[in-house]
Amino acid sequence: MECLFCKIVDQEIPATIIYENEDVMAFKDINPEAPVHLLVIPKKHIPSFAHLTQEDNEVLMPKIFVAIQHLAREFELEEEGFRVVNNCGTNGGQTVGHIHFHLMGGRRMVWPPG
Repeated sequence: MECLFCKIVDQEIPATIIYENEDVMAFKDINPEAPVHLLVIPKKHIPSFAHLTQEDNEVLMPKIFVAIQHLAREFELEEEGFRVVNNCGTNGGQTVGHIHFHLMGGRRMVWPPG
């Protein structure tokens, strides 16, 4: 498989892994846009948000959001705030074909993002 994030999950490509369990992995973004910028992914390959199945929505997505909440607490982002972003498809800004969520914090976020 040519998926960059699957290669990180399989430890074929190095990453600074911050969190990992059976279903979810989080690692530092290599081009951070904030002092805290993590990518949170399912270990299961899912091309994008548009490709989620009913089972993914019921079982996997809650695990991802629990991980994001845990990481926000771990990095002490709750009080000042943080942003969770999912880019879906080319026009949505998705550059890696594996669903992922950006957890960003540690600075003031602006809107619109761009």
